[in-house]
This record gives sequence, structure tokens and C-alpha cells, in this order.
Amino acid sequence: MKLWWCSRTVIHARLLRCVAHSALCVGLLLSTACVNTLAQRKARLTLLIGRPVSDLIQQLGVPTRSYETEGVKYLAYDESQIQILPGVPGPGLWFNGWWGGGIPPDVIQWQCETTFAVAAGVVRSFTLRGNACS
Repeated sequence: MKLWWCSRTVIHARLLRCVAHSALCVGLLLSTACVNTLAQRKARLTLLIGRPVSDLIQQLGVPTRSYETEGVKYLAYDESQIQILPGVPGPGLWFNGWWGGGIPPDVIQWQCETTFAVAAGVVRSFTLRGNACS
């Protein structure tokens, strides 16, 4: 006798629904947190515009690299971080010839490059690029 709640199709559907709900919740939390952090970062960096380059270096340290063209010097600061999201253990299930259980760990590399344009010794602007700038 086969019970309806134990069939592979039902178990598979329940597992997919659980994963989808978890991903949605994590996405909403991250997007909410990113908005505030990006605004704070931009507000902090905007205070450096119009300031001497010595103030920039005093606050952020020596840049990772620099480039100069047509009288404008570009100072780049790189940040990177590797994050390992732990896997989620789950019951071992047999699905059409393969064994599955839980969600494996995931590795995410976060990077942010902040580049300042400096002319005549004064910070003129900045740009942010990367998935960790917020």
C-alpha cells in the first residue's frame, strides 16, 4: 500500500516549495539591508568630494592602485571577502536514480572597487563597482 504523503512526487514538491520559500526570505532580507548600507557608504564617500587627496589617504589608507591620464589621477581601493554559506542537511531521498538530501554549501566572493578621480590635488568624484559595495 502506497501512502500519498510518501510518494516521490509529493516529497519532491514539498522540498522544492521549502527551498523556494527560503530563497525568497533570504533575498528580501538581503535587499532590505543593502539599500541602507549603500546609502550610508555613498553619504560617507560624498563627504570626501572637494577635500584634498591627503584627507582621502588619511581616511582610507594607501590605494590598491592608481592611474593618471590627462591631468586626472584615479585612485582605486579594492575590498574583497569570501563567504561560505553552510549547507542545509536534509533527509536522504532517492529520486529516479540519484540520491539527494539537503542543500550543499555555497561559496560567494564579495568584491567592491571604489575609484576616486583626483584633479589638482582635490577629490572630484567617486564610482563604486562590484557586488559588495552596498
